[in-house]
Amino acid sequence: MKFVSQNHKLSWTILVLVFLSSTSFSSAGIRKNIQTKVFLSPKIELSPGSVSNKIYHDVDFPRGHISLKSFNAELVDESGKSVPLHQTYLHHWVVVRYHQPMNATSNSENGIVFVRNSGFCQDNVFGQYYGLGSETRGTKTYIPDAYGIEVGNPEEIPKGYEEKWLINVHAIDTRGVEDRMGCTECKCDLYNVTENLSPNYKGGLQCCPDNGKCRLMKGFLGSKQNLYLKYTVMWMNWEEFMVPAKIYIFDVTDTLKISDKSIGMSLKHDCKIEYEVEPCSTSHLNDSDCVDVKRTSFPMQTGGYVIYGVGHQHAGAVGLTLYGQDGRAICTSIPKYGKGKGAGNEKGYVVGMSTCYPKPGSIKIFDGETLTLEANHSSSIRHSGVMGFFYFLVAEKLPHHHV
Repeated sequence: MKFVSQNHKLSWTILVLVFLSSTSFSSAGIRKNIQTKVFLSPKIELSPGSVSNKIYHDVDFPRGHISLKSFNAELVDESGKSVPLHQTYLHHWVVVRYHQPMNATSNSENGIVFVRNSGFCQDNVFGQYYGLGSETRGTKTYIPDAYGIEVGNPEEIPKGYEEKWLINVHAIDTRGVEDRMGCTECKCDLYNVTENLSPNYKGGLQCCPDNGKCRLMKGFLGSKQNLYLKYTVMWMNWEEFMVPAKIYIFDVTDTLKISDKSIGMSLKHDCKIEYEVEPCSTSHLNDSDCVDVKRTSFPMQTGGYVIYGVGHQHAGAVGLTLYGQDGRAICTSIPKYGKGKGAGNEKGYVVGMSTCYPKPGSIKIFDGETLTLEANHSSSIRHSGVMGFFYFLVAEKLPHHHV
């Protein structure tokens, strides 16, 4: 056994302590530096049966080189009171980052360059940084320390441009409608759709556009209402010790074409956003046996450590699971259904989705690993405009204290 002097041991101990103090972080310290602010979208005007699906450019949002930690939202009325889903259904809201020339007016679309997430879909489909629907009040979005979504980095903003944010809010006023759930699924036979649609298209986003109208009960009269998307953002100034988290969105309707070109493998995605669930056979006596299973698979070119995951589905959903190539479950997200009448607990609606927060370093996706997304949905009756996408955050490295 080699002899080591006490002085050498002491020097080594001091060196280790200095290293740890300079590279590790304190969650409590981080949270002391987190800022929180509540914002309101522009006014959303609705009347019974009406649809608002507008895009609001250059909305209020934290500025500077920052780390986004969470984003929560809900519909509120003019007094700030939460609006229940059975009164106005929040189909979805999405938050999109973009760059625009400094001399552009606030509501102009001139010169916009979208800055999409790291996800898979074509063009700007599912390119948002945040986005949920009816489940928004009951779904966690906080990103674990010391990770964050890095935005506002001056080195990434083209000269002469500035970074801005837009919000798309899709809300359906279901007061007095004939078929409340049919309206929320955007079933075409309930809406005043005039454009030519495929005979096979029974319902979905094309049938509940901005200014659309869902059929009311005969003789129903109701007042107009002004609503707002209230959104709460948590963030902190970007620091060198933080680890950037990349956003990926995996759509179960995605069909992938893989071509082997001389320059390397080329992947062409085609995310269709929504799909139709056909009713199961009448021979099924137990509705619990009627489950539609939809899957899609493709390789993830650049992997990393999964730090957060959540699914998005509509009423009738059973759950989503993301699998690795070896069949391991990376994350399962299960819908929570309301049981009452109050906002956040509306009976029959998806009021939350369970989230995954893996232990740091415990779940790694390898470069080129083929992932599979499986969406399960009740098929006891027909469902239109069904969605099944998975939002997950990946870090290419771990914080220093995990190395």
